[in-house]
Formats: sequence, C-alpha cells, structure tokens
Amino acid sequence: MDPDRWSDLYDVRDFEVPVLLEAPVVHGFKRGSKELGIPTANLDMEQLGMKGEQFEPGIYFGWSVLHDKIYQAVVSVGWNPFYKNEIKTIEAYLMSELDDFYGETIKILICGYLRQEANFSSLEDLISCIHSDINLTKDKLLQDKHISYIDMSKWPNV
Repeated sequence: MDPDRWSDLYDVRDFEVPVLLEAPVVHGFKRGSKELGIPTANLDMEQLGMKGEQFEPGIYFGWSVLHDKIYQAVVSVGWNPFYKNEIKTIEAYLMSELDDFYGETIKILICGYLRQEANFSSLEDLISCIHSDINLTKDKLLQDKHISYIDMSKWPNV
C-alpha cells in the first residue's frame, strides 16, 4: 500500500480537549464486516442526541472502551458518501478482533481529526483509504499527548 496515495485528503489536527461519546452499540448497515472486512460499532444516535447531531462529519482518531478494556479506534462521523447514506451515523472501528457486542455501551474518546469524508471511485479505493486511516491512527495514538489516555482515569467525564 502506498502511504502517500491518500495524503491530499488528510488535514490531521489534535483536539485541545478530547471529546467523549458514550452510547449503546446498535445495528448499522452491515457493510463494515461483510463488504469492507472492517467491522464497526455503530453508536445509537438517538442516545447521543444533540451531541451526535452537532458533531462535524469526518474521520477521527481516538480510544474506545468496551467491557472495561481499552482499544485504539478510528471513528467515522457522517453520511458515508460512497454509500450515499441518508442517515448520519457515528461508527468506530476498534482495533481488535471482537465478538458481536450489540446493545453494549461503548465509550469513545475522540482525540483528533484525520480528514473529511470522501467519495471513492471503487470499493477497493475506499478500503485502501480506511487502512491508511488505521495506520495514521496507530501513529497518532502513540504520541505522548495521546498515549496517556490509555489510563482511563485521565478521561474527561461525560
């Protein structure tokens, strides 16, 4: 994979203060694991309320907590232009092999912004860019500013 292939899409920024989202995991469109090979946890937008609705569309990086375990996460907020969604979603890819956890509450600490949503000419291009998002997220979360959040006691309250 060419690491510079998608570089023009990125406008990486760290947040001054991370944003914490917490909601149950709901069923999404079932594309993450089946079509993309990248399963995601879809947050309940109704539970998030205005916090979810007001969150700017884009691709973000951060940490997630599920069953008291912490995971690195890439978070997509918006309408997924490739699929032309009509419903805004917030979904996170947790960097680990996990069984289904629908209905479980997940916490996501969003530490920064990677890029805007984008449309792609093929499914292969979309998957390639998501893998770039994953690699960039891993790099960002290893930085001193973000690695400290591996300690959940440093997370802000909801």
